[in-house]
Amino acid sequence: MKIGIASGKGGTGKTTLAVNLSAYLQEKHLVTLLDCDVEEPNAHIFLKPNFTDKKPVLVKVPQINREECDYCGKCSEVCAFGALTVLKSKIIFYRNLCHSCGSCAYFCPNKAIEEVDREMGIIQKGFAQDIEFVHGILNVGEAMAVPVINEVKKYQGINMITVIDIPPGTSCPVIASLRDIDFCIIVTEPTPFGLNDMGLLLQLLQKMEIPYAVVINRWDLGDSGVEDFCLNEKIHILIKIPFDKELARLNAEGGNLLKQIPWFRDSILALWAGVKGLVK
Repeated sequence: MKIGIASGKGGTGKTTLAVNLSAYLQEKHLVTLLDCDVEEPNAHIFLKPNFTDKKPVLVKVPQINREECDYCGKCSEVCAFGALTVLKSKIIFYRNLCHSCGSCAYFCPNKAIEEVDREMGIIQKGFAQDIEFVHGILNVGEAMAVPVINEVKKYQGINMITVIDIPPGTSCPVIASLRDIDFCIIVTEPTPFGLNDMGLLLQLLQKMEIPYAVVINRWDLGDSGVEDFCLNEKIHILIKIPFDKELARLNAEGGNLLKQIPWFRDSILALWAGVKGLVK
């Protein structure tokens, strides 16, 4: 089973839930946790894994042979992303616009373009307790997270439970992270912003035909808008997590919430029971 933990906006407690759900599941199951929030991965801060493997994420980009190029402009013509501009005696390559499709090299009439590797980021793999953990780190200054996310998702476990920490929002990295999952847990907060961004995420999940349910975090601090919306739309609310200063303190210190806060462990147990029921 592949379970995504997503949110329409940042700061809802998505990573906290992903880490603690994984920690609970590893007591009885084989579990892999993938942190696909490659622009700002932070699940490792809580799990403190022992990393055993590291590899670069490479993409292909064009390299122009100036001696063979006659500046015909064909490469610029076939590039759907505007990554190449051909002037009278100069070619300008915008590397952050390149999607590594290979069209420029394929259609170059003089074979003046070859594809070379460029590093976009890295993948790190390790273990925390009995949880197999993988995350990606996008290099600073890179504009496209999807190639790194695609590499992280190659580590989805077979015959085990894979928990995926999805990036916040509804953009391309989110779509890449959600692809091929079995169920999505939406983590939101009871505020107008939480309701609005949850609505955008719901539209995306419906379009992708991914089943989902909702967790309302800090449910006692905001208004009833999210809960009323879920009731009206017949959206299943798995659990409601109250605001708790002790939980917030322990989480900030990297403490073990499952062991130190009994009611939170009960909430995670109820969450998993709800997910299993809905998936069946």
